[in-house]
Amino acid sequence: MLPVSHVKGVVHVRNGWLVPVAALAGFGACLQLSATASARPRNVQIEQQADPAVIPGIGAQEAQKLFSAPVPEGQPVAGSQAIPAQPVRVASGNLGGGFIEMMLTGGTNGVRYNEPPAPRQKLQRASYGNAPAAVRREVDPAFLRAEVDYSGPEAPGTLVVDTPGKYLYLVEGNGRALRYGIGVGRPGFEWSGVKTISRKAEWPSWTPPAEMLLRRPDLPTFMDGGPGNPLGARALYLGSSLYRIHGTNEPWSIGTNVSSGCIRMMNEDVIDLYSRVRVGGRVIVM
Repeated sequence: MLPVSHVKGVVHVRNGWLVPVAALAGFGACLQLSATASARPRNVQIEQQADPAVIPGIGAQEAQKLFSAPVPEGQPVAGSQAIPAQPVRVASGNLGGGFIEMMLTGGTNGVRYNEPPAPRQKLQRASYGNAPAAVRREVDPAFLRAEVDYSGPEAPGTLVVDTPGKYLYLVEGNGRALRYGIGVGRPGFEWSGVKTISRKAEWPSWTPPAEMLLRRPDLPTFMDGGPGNPLGARALYLGSSLYRIHGTNEPWSIGTNVSSGCIRMMNEDVIDLYSRVRVGGRVIVM
């Protein structure tokens, strides 16, 4: 009886495999070895310099992008998910890898795993309600707080609202006043008159009047005080009217006709004014 390795039409390979020669005919191309491959030592894994085309499931061009892309430094951020490692098929010897090499060598060490790429960091977006100064829109420098000359007859402590000029003056006396930029009523909501400060509030809540809710049904019927509240950080209530001098979470609107009749100021300005005036103080709106 002939040894198994000499049976006609059968190739005896490692681990006792019997492979008909005809079965190998379809893989003839895989057994063609280049001079470079023949010279390569067996069992030497190809590192990341391997041809990117060996990555399954993507083309050579996309694979090249993966190898050439820089890997971000640092630890993963909260809320990010690690990307699972993907197998990369490489030849462990000079037989081309895959099914034929497994049958001829009995090994599967041609499969290795790359380290998973570092997860991308998530961007955070700031709300305009409490946005830091660095990301807020610019305010026209003409409407920044300043001490100016003032020649009016009003007594110190009086507030004078110049609606057309978009300024509020706090009369100091001796020909001086503090001037603040303001936002005023849009067309159809302007008004003028003399009021007194009837109440002061820090971080006031807001209950839109019925007339406003009819115009803006999307508004809430009540909103607690806070950075997202349109009344801002402080409010000075004017007599028994619905009008107020208050802050805003939209500082870029200062210097425009924007409100429903209230006088809005930047939060830092209304906080400053709040500390300087008293309940019962006089307010003149022109």
